Amino acid sequence: MKVVIVGAGSVGSSIARELLAHKHEIMLIDLKPEVIGRSGLRGARWLVGDACELSTLQDAKLEGADVVVSATGDDKVNLVVSLLAKTEFGVGRTVGRVNNPKNDWMFNDSWGVDVAVNTPQLMTALVEEAVEIGDLVRLLTLQTGVSSLVEFTVPHDSHIIGSTVGGIEWPDDATLVAILRDHAPITPSRDDVIDGGDELFFVTTIEAEDGLRALLSPSAGDHGSVGVEEEFSDQSDDDGFDG
Repeated sequence: MKVVIVGAGSVGSSIARELLAHKHEIMLIDLKPEVIGRSGLRGARWLVGDACELSTLQDAKLEGADVVVSATGDDKVNLVVSLLAKTEFGVGRTVGRVNNPKNDWMFNDSWGVDVAVNTPQLMTALVEEAVEIGDLVRLLTLQTGVSSLVEFTVPHDSHIIGSTVGGIEWPDDATLVAILRDHAPITPSRDDVIDGGDELFFVTTIEAEDGLRALLSPSAGDHGSVGVEEEFSDQSDDDGFDG
């Protein structure tokens, strides 16, 4: 895969290092020539120039890139690069770094951004994930702000323990995509039984997060098996798990 990364600071260099380790073809674009010498990125190609200039992107042959990552510390630059990559060069996938959470709303398809990575928000989410059990934590916003990847660590006194994945009426537009149990990922099936300590990962619309949070909250268990189907219901093959 050919990936062009704009911005060779700590974020851009870290992304490049990981991608190079996975044998991808990497080009980095940065205004400062001195970053080349201190990066230590073997195998990467470099272009010194202003990525907001069409001539620089033409020199980078951006039309041949599979992915463009705008990883500078300037939100304006990241938006302009994403827009040019989409409109002028037809790049299939763009990833934009959001530095200021107040600018998050602009990182959408109107500006050519396929995936917005809000670094402060992601770091906050990872901190919350480490300390909060029983809370729904948004890890990443996907698809131009419409969908998200969220995580829920099942408390050991949760009302959903013992329920099967297919026996829970998940909210519309919320799909369980993975279970992490004992540090091992599990692809969910209808017959998998939820256990305490499981980390549940969902892809959901932003609007569906509240419904998912309500289903998983301790108060949902106070009303009996709220959101949980009868295991031997005649409709068990038709309802429940979206996956």
